[in-house]
Amino acid sequence: QVQLVESGGGSVQDGGSLRLSCAASGRTESTYTMGWFRQTPGKEREFVAAIWSNNHNTQYADSVKGRFTIARDSARNTMFLQMNSLKPEDTAVYYCVSAPIWSLGNYASATRYDHWGQGTQVTVSS
Repeated sequence: QVQLVESGGGSVQDGGSLRLSCAASGRTESTYTMGWFRQTPGKEREFVAAIWSNNHNTQYADSVKGRFTIARDSARNTMFLQMNSLKPEDTAVYYCVSAPIWSLGNYASATRYDHWGQGTQVTVSS
């Protein structure tokens, strides 16, 4: 079992920055792929970014490319999401997710990930 705990959410103005962190504890083999999803009321969870433990390759949603950067510190089993040039449409609850190497499915699909954090609110005001 893996426990994921997010931190770093908050409120910023349009164009501001925030850095989210996700601390993972438990079975590290379940954190081969880690990532972020976000959700607003009445909408499905949306893929934001993903990163792999073996080579630190990354993938981003088109809506955040060039503005968000995902990184991980494998030694500390911690993942980060640096969010710059934030826009009001980035307002959402952000969830940290993880999946083991044997998980099936596209990295952008929520069903690939079997561990989810409790979520942290990000609010961007215009």
